[in-house]
Order: sequence, then C-alpha cells, then structure tokens
Amino acid sequence: MSPARRLHRYTYSDYVALELESPTKHEFLDGEIYAMAGGSKEHSALAAEVLRILGNAVEDRPCRVHTSDLRIYVEAVGLATFPDGAVICGPFQQHPPSPEATALNPMVLLEATNDSSEEYDAVEKLEYYKTIPTLRDYVIVSHRERCITVHSRNGEGDWTTRVAISGGSVTVESLGAALVIDQVYRSSSIAP
Repeated sequence: MSPARRLHRYTYSDYVALELESPTKHEFLDGEIYAMAGGSKEHSALAAEVLRILGNAVEDRPCRVHTSDLRIYVEAVGLATFPDGAVICGPFQQHPPSPEATALNPMVLLEATNDSSEEYDAVEKLEYYKTIPTLRDYVIVSHRERCITVHSRNGEGDWTTRVAISGGSVTVESLGAALVIDQVYRSSSIAP
C-alpha cells in the first residue's frame, strides 16, 4: 500500500499574496485555492444589467453597488470569493488582514451562472452566503434560460426563495428592486 498523498494546505496569507501577484482571480476555502472561471460576454451582460437595476434602486440611499472586483469574505466558513456583484449599505466593513477591496457586510449578492459554476452557485454558495449576518438577498441569474432566483432573508432570519421566468418579474426585497425578466435578458441570445 502506498502512503496517502498529502495535500498542501494554504493559509489565508498565502492566498492574499497569490491574489496580489496573479492576473487571475481565485477563491479561497478551507485552505484550498481555486482559480475562478472567466465569464462569457453573455454572463457579463446579464450581471451588468442586474447591477444597473440595483444601482438605480439605491440611488438615494447610503448604498454602493460593486462589480466582481470586490472580494467578499465569509467569516463563518473562511470563504473569500468574488461574486458577480454586491450591494453594501452603510459603512464598508473591511476584512482586516485582506487587501483593501475585501468586504464583510454585503446586503445583496449577485451571481450570474456559467457552465462550471451553476450548481456551486445554487447549492454550496447559497449555504455559505446565508451565514453572512448582513446578507438579505442573494440573486442568481441563469445563463441557460430566462430565469432569475432570489433568496431573501426576512426580519426574523427566515429564508424564502422566489423564481421568475420569461414574462415575469422577481423583487430584490431589501432594495425594493423589481427584476423584470425580459428586461434583464433583453439583449441576450437566450430565447424567451
């Protein structure tokens, strides 16, 4: 019997050092570092359209909409990741040992799926994101069909899930922002 192969475990400091030097974004979870898949032009356009709508919704509020350049650190599980978008309301809470653009307090997170992330975004990331105390809404935009899912936490801490398809709309409750499906997908090649 051969000896068990030992996996290298990285520290968060190792991860930060890699990120500062790498042109590619990475995710950190449980001592492992994973290269993040690049998005397609479809993926980028869908995320941008949702971020535009969210930006309009927070125009007169003390909130900022961020693109995928903002790292989110999920303290409860030790996850550092770059969602496709985030909304932070109130003061920006930075993760101290991280580079400047790492937040702890998103109110809304957005993921536009792709072939390699679809299941991860809908299952594991959902569970990780639910541990963020400030998170109220998690929006998942499908790259396969005209479909948006919004997971929302109410004031009692309970989560609900709403799904809308072509011809419908779904609201990002914490912002009162309606995502009209055919508007989000208006320039998409995804058929209604």
